[in-house]
Amino acid sequence: MDEAAGYPPALPPPLQSGYMPVNGIRIRYGVFGHGRPVILLHGGPANGDALQRHYKVVVMDSRGHGRSTRDKTPYGYDLMAGDVLGLMDRLGIKRAAIVGWSDGAIIGPDIAMHHPDRIAKLFAFAANSNPSGVADIAGSPVCNGFIARAGKEYERLSPTPAQFRAFVAQITTMWQTQPRWTASDLESIHVPTWIVDGDHDEAIKRENTEFMATHIPGAGLLILPEVSHFAFLQDPRQFNESLLHFLSHVPGK
Repeated sequence: MDEAAGYPPALPPPLQSGYMPVNGIRIRYGVFGHGRPVILLHGGPANGDALQRHYKVVVMDSRGHGRSTRDKTPYGYDLMAGDVLGLMDRLGIKRAAIVGWSDGAIIGPDIAMHHPDRIAKLFAFAANSNPSGVADIAGSPVCNGFIARAGKEYERLSPTPAQFRAFVAQITTMWQTQPRWTASDLESIHVPTWIVDGDHDEAIKRENTEFMATHIPGAGLLILPEVSHFAFLQDPRQFNESLLHFLSHVPGK
């Protein structure tokens, strides 16, 4: 699918925002709305401005992404999951629904495996359980266009604007080696979960999406039509209606 991903609308003024010290770095975050807490986790190399908001939503830029800082610690999904939990602690959030895209959709299952008491339900869009589940995107004009856009946004937002190539090199090492979840690992997840993807996803192999949905007990599998890895930008109404249905109708503590 060669259709370019559009730009998201600007976020409204947050009820609370700023930088929170977490695990030796500073996480940029914003809180929007009221109600049950929902945490939105973006993919790499994106930032929190690329996600929609619903309910009482916490939007955060992952370490080194957007406006958040990073240190010399090698990237890893366990580390990034710890950042999410650290921000939740700082904000006094004991449990939240997690909505993740791409890298964010991998962080969500990581939390569900290791800290199930902190997650109410999980909506994971475009996750992979193993590096072998990632397709070759070198020839994808949509993915290449997104990465080029992300580089410009990095220069505009990051506290280290000249280090985009170094940043991408660091997260690429993570992508090439993590996660490495087995069927048994996935079977340890017992929070209400939907595994979601677009039917034209350029980056994630369909068989890996189905593998995850098959082995997470009780998980739903949703394949959105006529969209790709960037479904929430290409067809936001379809994506948002699916997400709202999940948040409103799928039971979760």
